[in-house]
Amino acid sequence: MPDRAAAPPAGAYRARRLGRLNLEVRQSIGRVRHAAFIAFGLGVGLAISVAILLAAGVEAANIFDEFVVLTFFDRLGLSSVLIECSPLILVGLSAAVAFRVNFWNIGIEGQFFWGAIGATVIAIFDVGPPATRIGLMLVFAIVGGFLWIVPPAIFKIKLGVNEVISTLLLNYVAYQFVLNQIYGAWQDPRDRFPHSEAFDAAERLPLLGWEKVHLGLVISLVAVAFVWWLMQRSRFGVYMRFVGANPHMALAAGIPVAMTIFLAVGLSGALSGAAGFVMGAAQEHRLTGTMAAGYGFSGIMIAFLARNNPVAVLIVAFMIGGLYAAGQSVKVFYSLPQALVSLIQAIVVMCVAASDFLVRYRVHWLRGDGR
Repeated sequence: MPDRAAAPPAGAYRARRLGRLNLEVRQSIGRVRHAAFIAFGLGVGLAISVAILLAAGVEAANIFDEFVVLTFFDRLGLSSVLIECSPLILVGLSAAVAFRVNFWNIGIEGQFFWGAIGATVIAIFDVGPPATRIGLMLVFAIVGGFLWIVPPAIFKIKLGVNEVISTLLLNYVAYQFVLNQIYGAWQDPRDRFPHSEAFDAAERLPLLGWEKVHLGLVISLVAVAFVWWLMQRSRFGVYMRFVGANPHMALAAGIPVAMTIFLAVGLSGALSGAAGFVMGAAQEHRLTGTMAAGYGFSGIMIAFLARNNPVAVLIVAFMIGGLYAAGQSVKVFYSLPQALVSLIQAIVVMCVAASDFLVRYRVHWLRGDGR
């Protein structure tokens, strides 16, 4: 009798004739093709978003104006984009620095909060003369963000504790502490709403003379230049690349792996704290419980799309800031619900992020004869 167990399954011969999809890891990709894949993902996301807006009742002729012309080519719209992207640049740099040494900092929002808390302490208790108070607020914000990431860094280096868990859980601790303060000792005595009292004029970042664009944009650009120099031109940047690629090989080569990770992670927390300072001293002008919402996800997304490159972080943060500013404009002028605006923003970002799959892998059809 024929051996049925050895017989090929039904349809196997047909599958061999038709072929199959095959994935190959790209060893390299040109800049033009890389940009083309990202543009393709952006186009798909925008096409889906346009369909959603049309279904919501927005006229087709107004969509291009709202998302492009009035956002990037209008004085008021462009100023809104620059305001939005100032803290986004800092959180994007924060994630990029940590990811460069393979430390998955998921606690950006917690460090952001502690930066805002450090700045608020100086403002509420009037520490120092008014002329130096804004500088002290920045210093305390940087220190606050740095100190909040030190425990996860030590746990990772000394005990091997997964930093995803430790940094994520510390977000909730920071958030609950902020709620305790704004519902308690730091609650605004004037209106009794859950936020701190407003910062004085000396405790706010000055404007640059273009609409409401503030000095926080300059701080963000200085941070980009510093992180670029650190990663691309300094010895410490070489250490970071070695540690991120292979920490065991880096240790064998004599590189101080533990110190490199600690300093890089500390800088990541400090940048998140600076973002909290910019948000508090330039946009909110007080401590609130919602000021850090979404910035952790945004920082991780920006670093991912920028591939941990500081200059690319600047570009991606600018584009994301434009998307956020356009979303708020559409929400106000067309009375769209926030959920719909967030859905559109998420679709665009997800499509752009998904285009990275085509950047990393080559997809082609493998015929039945293996060619």
